[in-house]
Amino acid sequence: MKAIVLNRSLDQKIEIAEIEKPHLGPSEVLVKVKAAALNHRDEWCRQGLYPGLQDGITLGSDGAGTVEKTGEMVDASMVGREVLINPAMNWGGDPKAQSKEFKILGMPDHGTLAAFVKVNTDRLHDKPKGFTWEEAAALPLGGLTAYRALMTQGKVQSGEKVLVTGFGGGVAQFAAQFAIAAGASVYVSSSSAEKLEVAKGIGALGFYNYTDDTWVKKSLEETGGFDLIIDSAMGDTLNNLIKVVKPGGRIVFYGATKGNPAMLDARKIFWNQIQLIGSTMGTDRDFEQMLDFVQKQNIKPIVDQIYQPEQAVAAFDRMKAGKQLGKIVISFEGSD
Repeated sequence: MKAIVLNRSLDQKIEIAEIEKPHLGPSEVLVKVKAAALNHRDEWCRQGLYPGLQDGITLGSDGAGTVEKTGEMVDASMVGREVLINPAMNWGGDPKAQSKEFKILGMPDHGTLAAFVKVNTDRLHDKPKGFTWEEAAALPLGGLTAYRALMTQGKVQSGEKVLVTGFGGGVAQFAAQFAIAAGASVYVSSSSAEKLEVAKGIGALGFYNYTDDTWVKKSLEETGGFDLIIDSAMGDTLNNLIKVVKPGGRIVFYGATKGNPAMLDARKIFWNQIQLIGSTMGTDRDFEQMLDFVQKQNIKPIVDQIYQPEQAVAAFDRMKAGKQLGKIVISFEGSD
């Protein structure tokens, strides 16, 4: 079958390869992939920035398609079912944090950027009604991460002022959409005027270019500070977030693309009773609640561009350059 695999011996670090179709275990199913979406972890694998990398592994965590075949312990009536995949595996029994066995589909296990992918049957959920294959593929990882960060960890409340940083990335666009649907007053930051304009179109109330040195002052003048901030950058930008969050406010971060801060304004954190909260992916319950929320609120992912498998390098390069607005999707319709 056709698959997009890691190959660090090549200049582009990925390639389209013909690999063997997966062999199913008793509780597994084979999904014929209709569409798969990229996440930053796929690009980090390509850059060698992810642990446990193995060449020849199919990348991709997000995918949607139809059940092609079932393992011997799975009800054969599932064949033909239209599904999306929860890529979070082995969370464990503690809802507060994932277990040591936790892993994400797509590395070290073969992922969704292929004509077929095998998963345990408990990772499957019905494709949301009214979603295209591309929209269904775009939802799982980003939607789960945003839901847990905003709802479970951030405990957003209707009427609160929420800042979502880095609008345009997959998780950030979901966080903004979810917060608006939850009744919050949502503000966003980005370095792109185009992305800020899209945020306005979905209902955000304020817009800040984080490359503008005056954005901190401007946001405080306009809002008086934020109750909740959802961020994935950290690094030295953290101290600006500490400045604009209200006393008693929460800063939830689900990534640290800019690394660790060189200096931390610890005095302001304790004096203003600010909460710094980490968040990673989510539990199976978070995933189920996210799907229910999305369908009840009629929220659909923002799809950036759709590529064919042969255009994988261009799709990865677009993500690397940060040009995407929403989710980059690769269509596997017609692939085998």
